[in-house]
Amino acid sequence: MTATVVAALAACDRNQGPDESLAGFSAEEIFQRGEYELETSRRSSASLRYFQEIERLYPYTEWSRRALIMQAYAHHRAREYEESRAAAQRFLDTYPNDEEAPYAAYLLALSFYDQVDEVGRDQGVTFQALQHLRRLIETYPDSDYARSAILKFELAFDHLAAKEMEIGRYYLRRGNYNAAINRFRVVVEDFQTSTHTPEALHRLVESYLSLGLRDDAQTAGAILGYNFEASPFYEDSFRLLSGQGLEPEARGEGWLRTIYRQAIRGDWI
Repeated sequence: MTATVVAALAACDRNQGPDESLAGFSAEEIFQRGEYELETSRRSSASLRYFQEIERLYPYTEWSRRALIMQAYAHHRAREYEESRAAAQRFLDTYPNDEEAPYAAYLLALSFYDQVDEVGRDQGVTFQALQHLRRLIETYPDSDYARSAILKFELAFDHLAAKEMEIGRYYLRRGNYNAAINRFRVVVEDFQTSTHTPEALHRLVESYLSLGLRDDAQTAGAILGYNFEASPFYEDSFRLLSGQGLEPEARGEGWLRTIYRQAIRGDWI
């Protein structure tokens, strides 16, 4: 964009109202001004007016399409996540087969992913992030954004497992073993590929031994040893079991025995 156009647009911004100031410029000139503001201003929101005016002044044009995806990006950079996802979703609804659709889907997923809080917070937004990341991966597997989405999916998935572990440890410390077992079971059954699975199995050994349920404790130890023999958590579980004259071996017919059979067949982990 020439310096003359930049100066003219800036002068209009200072001297006229929003509806009149940009009407005399082409869609390309307004778009370039929006890009300039996005690159030079500390506030991403400073560029939004230009991209929004393009949609108003030049609807159903190539520049209107480009302005919409830039609105989604500018809102996201400003951490206006609800506005970002609204613009991204509108782009996907209007241009589902466009070459920028994968990027719009990525911004939509990021609008949730970047709001994932610390482990102690509510995890509803994490579920939303996982849902949209999975949709991106499945819909646009060959796009430039699929690999990044896969990595973020794994991190968000691990985040949910961490939440279950935090609650399980809380119950375990307070001697509420049944409640703790329920949380650790969720990790073992639903988040088995997360980094928290070895600890979940170890905590199951602790919990079951505390309840005197030796068969379940031994089976949890057997699964831990079969899949994570080098883990420090297996060493701790082995020490606990051997301290009571027990071995990590599959016993009984509870839910853990089913997990053990799946592990032997290679259907688990």
